[in-house]
Amino acid sequence: MLKPLGDRLVVKFVEEKEETVGGFVLAGASQEKTKKAQVLAVGEGIRTLTGELIAPSVAVGQTVLVDSLAGIEVKEDGEKLSIIREADVLAIVE
Repeated sequence: MLKPLGDRLVVKFVEEKEETVGGFVLAGASQEKTKKAQVLAVGEGIRTLTGELIAPSVAVGQTVLVDSLAGIEVKEDGEKLSIIREADVLAIVE
């Protein structure tokens, strides 16, 4: 498993299919600007100018809302994962 550094997170985007009333699946053009992602790993946090460590506010296992263009896509054991910064997280889904 990947171990992110600093304020980075390893996430797996949740694939969501959007269906209309008639049962048609919308794809491509109907994609939203945000995506849900499952947090798989969390870095230790970011350091301030004085050297203090600020722990991340996101924990492993949480579902978060992320900008769809954020992060870098990587493959780990044949699985598509993304590495993003904590600042790219818009909200925690509860």
